[in-house]
Amino acid sequence: MASITAEQALAVLREAELLCAPEQVAAALDRLATAVTARLEGCNPLVLVVMNGALIPGALVLSRLCFPLHVGYLHATRYRSGTRGGAIDWIAPPRPAVAGRTVLVIDDIFDEGDTLKAIVDEVRRQGAAAVYSAVLANKRHARKAPGLTVDFVGLEVPDRYVFGCGMDYKDYWRQLPAIYAARD
Repeated sequence: MASITAEQALAVLREAELLCAPEQVAAALDRLATAVTARLEGCNPLVLVVMNGALIPGALVLSRLCFPLHVGYLHATRYRSGTRGGAIDWIAPPRPAVAGRTVLVIDDIFDEGDTLKAIVDEVRRQGAAAVYSAVLANKRHARKAPGLTVDFVGLEVPDRYVFGCGMDYKDYWRQLPAIYAARD
C-alpha cells in the first residue's frame, strides 16, 4: 500500500474524532500498571514490547512499574504500513530469550488478535514459564481470534480505525497522547 503524505496525514487528524483524551489515556495506563503490579510484582518478569505499535504505550506502562523486571522487544506485524492485516511477518523474534521466564507481552491494541495470538503462541513455544498480555486498547467487536484472552486491558474503543498512543494511521500519528478515530 502506498504511503500518504504529511499533508494527507494532517487532513486525517483534522477530520478525526477524539475518542480518548490524554487524561483518559493516563488514567488507563495507571490502571494497567496497578493491575500488572498486583499480578507480577514478585515474579521478576521479562516484559516484551511489541514494535512498533507498543513502543509508546509500553514505555508509558513501564515507567509506572516500580518493581524488578527485565525489558525486551519483538517485532511481528500483519500490517506493513497498511490498514488491513495479512500474514504474520516476524521482523525480530523475542529478545532476550524467554525460556523459563514469566513474560508480559505489551501491545498497543487488541483488534482481531491474530498478531498477538501468534506472539503469545511463539513465546510459549520458546519455553516461557508463564505468558501474560497487556494492551492499551481493546476494540469492541466479535471478530476476535479464538483462544486468546488478554490479561490486562486499559481502554475500550469502538470498532473503528483508531490511531494515537502508539497506534498509527499509515505510519503517522503514533506519538499523539490521545486516541482518535479516523472519519469513515
